[in-house]
Amino acid sequence: MAEASICVAHDHFICPVCLDLLKDPVTIPCGHSYCGDCIEDYWVQADNAGVYRCPQCRQTFTPRPVLGRNTMLAEVLEKVKKAEVQAAPPDRCYAGPGDAECDVCIGRKKKAVKSCLVCLASYCETHLQPHYESPTFKKHKLIDATGQLQDKICSLHEKLLEIYCRTDRQRICRACVMDEHRTHDTVSAAAGRTEKQDQVELMKKEFQQKIQQREEEMEDLRQACPSVCLQRRSAQAALEDTESIFGEMMRSVERRRSEVRDLIGAQEKAAIHRAEGLQKQAEQEIAELKRRRSELEQILHSGDHIHFLQKCQCLCAPPGPGDLSSITVSPHCSFEDVRILASKMKQQLEDLK
Repeated sequence: MAEASICVAHDHFICPVCLDLLKDPVTIPCGHSYCGDCIEDYWVQADNAGVYRCPQCRQTFTPRPVLGRNTMLAEVLEKVKKAEVQAAPPDRCYAGPGDAECDVCIGRKKKAVKSCLVCLASYCETHLQPHYESPTFKKHKLIDATGQLQDKICSLHEKLLEIYCRTDRQRICRACVMDEHRTHDTVSAAAGRTEKQDQVELMKKEFQQKIQQREEEMEDLRQACPSVCLQRRSAQAALEDTESIFGEMMRSVERRRSEVRDLIGAQEKAAIHRAEGLQKQAEQEIAELKRRRSELEQILHSGDHIHFLQKCQCLCAPPGPGDLSSITVSPHCSFEDVRILASKMKQQLEDLK
């Protein structure tokens, strides 16, 4: 009960000018009370040739009323303030991140509940009351509180963006319709939404059906395929086996390569040894032939006929089968068997592709 009474008292002690709790309250002759500074500033700005009005009831006063502090009202306000401190509203009444703030609250801002498209301001429950109670605000248009109020106002004409231009696909105000958008296809925002409502609902159902279909397909995939961990283990095992196989293949190729190199070296060494033997044999035979030729030269100039006939018979005799042998020289050494072996290894590797 105490909390309810404090709430009512607070609403009754709001200054109609600043819409906040009365400060240094004064009461003018018609009975209405205001903050001392608020009513002073109001009358200074009005300056109606010596005629002073009440901002609420519009009653006029001449001359300007003498303002005195309402002591009783000030004491009541002190009690209201103390009661508010003791029964402060919970934190959820104050604006938090993402909430629209009341533009009238001083200090810590309360959460706005409505925004006025005429005032271009947002109000909490307390500061919104004049829009419901005073005829001055009767034609003002209230919407749910928004922290992006300026986005709903035309930057050129400062009017509400309540028309949709189908041609330019953008929101415009009524002044824009009479100006640069006068030849465009336009519709009120409400009517445009009504036109699109059924289409949006149909698309929503289609999306829901597609979502359900994809979820069912995903479930089928989960049941048909092994788990991701199992797939990873299987792939890792296959990779390790493949690496082992190719490693063994590389080692085998390297062994065969070494064998082929040894074979070529052995064949080269044998060919060189044979060539050197033939060369030595040929040199020996040449030396023997030169010796015989020299002896033949000597007996040709000898005067001893008996000696000539004896030497001639010995030197002119044809060499025996073991004296001179035929030397066959091959211009190229054959490594064809090595080439055949290398070609077979190449073919085996290509068959693995």
